[in-house]
Amino acid sequence: MTKQAVVPSPKRKTSKGLSGKAQISSKLEQANMIRESADVRRARFRTILDELAVLYPDAKCALDFTNPFELVTATILSAQCTDERVNIVMKDVRKKFPTPKAMATADIAELEATIRSTGFFHQKALSLKSMASDIVEKFGGVVPSTMDELTTLRGVGRKTANVVMGNAFHNAEGIAVDTHVTRLAGRLGLSKHKEPEKIEQDLMSMTEQAEWSIVSHLLILHGRAICTARSPKCSSCTIADLCPSRGMPGSV
Repeated sequence: MTKQAVVPSPKRKTSKGLSGKAQISSKLEQANMIRESADVRRARFRTILDELAVLYPDAKCALDFTNPFELVTATILSAQCTDERVNIVMKDVRKKFPTPKAMATADIAELEATIRSTGFFHQKALSLKSMASDIVEKFGGVVPSTMDELTTLRGVGRKTANVVMGNAFHNAEGIAVDTHVTRLAGRLGLSKHKEPEKIEQDLMSMTEQAEWSIVSHLLILHGRAICTARSPKCSSCTIADLCPSRGMPGSV
């Protein structure tokens, strides 16, 4: 995404801790934000992204990879696992199973042992072996580079395909929606939906295709650092004044 010259907005007090007229004014602002028009919501999201780009200037895919096959593998392993753990495990994976053919013909017990620390290793091993077999049998050992083809691979859904398309092939066809993106899209009033596919469509409608990959990275980074699941840090959030959920119960 081409970053615009943006001066970060000064931090403002959130609704938490306010009383009287200030509390009423804050709640009215939040209510108006929820009822805003599509154009106003798009403009607000634009401002949110600009401020997050300043806050996270080095935003990129957190998974380490050197080729599309490694990224497909790492993304499958990342389910219910931290990116840090996946990156550690991938060091052994790329040594033992460097190609789709090597993984497709691997002993399932060895594959399970290699990825065990990522959790759910039985199912993940089956998914990896099946995915690699599909690449070998259907695509001549080369990871396909289109959304339609990627999603034919066993174990590869739209989220994984979006990650690969945007980061390995630099040709995003959508926005990867994980738990962080889902949470922030709801809290920021960007989507009223719970289904990843519908959330993705809402976010895509407010942004340009060239920035679809960075949109996901920015929201994920903010979700990990500030807008956490249990105790969002609203008091130190630089986009709190743009958020209809600021000062929510449990926030700090």
